[in-house]
Amino acid sequence: MRIFGFVSLILAVAIIGWWTVKSLTKGGTSQNAPLETEAVAKAKALYLQEKLQGKDFSQGPCLAEDLLPGWVADIAHNPREPIDDLPENQCQAYRQGKAQHFVELDTNGEVIRTH
Repeated sequence: MRIFGFVSLILAVAIIGWWTVKSLTKGGTSQNAPLETEAVAKAKALYLQEKLQGKDFSQGPCLAEDLLPGWVADIAHNPREPIDDLPENQCQAYRQGKAQHFVELDTNGEVIRTH
């Protein structure tokens, strides 16, 4: 059973990565496109890993303070709720200017926006 869970996780991460790359590259290119694509894929994989471990995303927590150099991953509601604006639910590295970019996922792991 443990092997099945691990294989399922690997397969899910691979599918999410493929879908993310495909969806981000069909609309043109930008200077940050390769890093943005990598950040989104990594954020989605981390979300899935945490979700499989039973993490509660209902409060909109920061998912990763150091997703990639200069990048964080945050969870928020879509549409946004007041709880998403509480400092304790936001990535401190971004708020403090230590990270310049973010991937924002909703509580279901879908991309809301990147910056």
